[in-house]
Amino acid sequence: MTTTQKIQSFFKEVYVELRKTNWLSRREVIRYTLMVFLVTVVVAAFLGGLDYIFSTAIKSFVF
Repeated sequence: MTTTQKIQSFFKEVYVELRKTNWLSRREVIRYTLMVFLVTVVVAAFLGGLDYIFSTAIKSFVF
Protein backbone atom coordinates (compact mmCIF):
# COMPACT_ATOMS: atom_id res chain seq x y z
CA MET A 1 0.00 0.00 0.00
CA THR A 2 1.43 3.36 -1.00
CA THR A 3 1.50 6.42 1.19
CA THR A 4 -1.28 8.04 -0.83
CA GLN A 5 -3.50 4.99 -0.42
CA LYS A 6 -2.81 4.94 3.31
CA ILE A 7 -3.80 8.58 3.61
CA GLN A 8 -6.99 8.01 1.62
CA SER A 9 -7.84 4.97 3.73
CA PHE A 10 -7.27 6.96 6.90
CA PHE A 11 -9.66 9.72 5.86
CA LYS A 12 -12.30 7.21 4.73
CA GLU A 13 -12.13 5.58 8.17
CA VAL A 14 -12.35 8.98 9.87
CA TYR A 15 -15.46 9.77 7.83
CA VAL A 16 -17.08 6.47 8.78
CA GLU A 17 -16.37 7.05 12.47
CA LEU A 18 -17.70 10.61 12.33
CA ARG A 19 -20.94 9.30 10.86
CA LYS A 20 -21.33 7.11 13.97
CA THR A 21 -20.91 10.07 16.33
CA ASN A 22 -23.95 11.24 18.26
CA TRP A 23 -23.74 15.02 17.87
CA LEU A 24 -25.43 17.38 20.33
CA SER A 25 -28.18 19.69 19.17
CA ARG A 26 -27.52 23.41 18.91
CA ARG A 27 -29.71 24.03 21.94
CA GLU A 28 -27.77 21.50 24.05
CA VAL A 29 -24.43 23.00 23.03
CA ILE A 30 -25.59 26.49 24.00
CA ARG A 31 -27.00 25.24 27.32
CA TYR A 32 -23.83 23.34 28.24
CA THR A 33 -21.64 26.26 27.20
CA LEU A 34 -23.60 28.61 29.44
CA MET A 35 -23.38 26.13 32.32
CA VAL A 36 -19.61 25.91 31.96
CA PHE A 37 -19.33 29.69 31.75
CA LEU A 38 -21.50 30.15 34.86
CA VAL A 39 -19.55 27.59 36.89
CA THR A 40 -16.28 29.21 35.78
CA VAL A 41 -17.46 32.66 36.90
CA VAL A 42 -18.71 31.32 40.25
CA VAL A 43 -15.46 29.44 40.97
CA ALA A 44 -13.38 32.47 39.90
CA ALA A 45 -15.40 34.73 42.20
CA PHE A 46 -15.05 32.27 45.08
CA LEU A 47 -11.30 31.93 44.63
CA GLY A 48 -10.93 35.69 44.18
CA GLY A 49 -12.84 36.21 47.42
CA LEU A 50 -10.62 33.75 49.26
CA ASP A 51 -7.54 35.44 47.84
CA TYR A 52 -8.79 38.84 48.99
CA ILE A 53 -9.61 37.55 52.49
CA PHE A 54 -6.28 35.78 52.95
CA SER A 55 -4.21 38.63 51.52
CA THR A 56 -6.00 41.11 53.79
CA ALA A 57 -5.45 38.86 56.79
CA ILE A 58 -1.76 38.41 55.99
CA LYS A 59 -1.27 42.16 55.47
CA SER A 60 -2.86 42.89 58.86
CA PHE A 61 -0.49 40.45 60.59
CA VAL A 62 2.64 41.59 58.74
CA PHE A 63 2.19 45.36 58.85
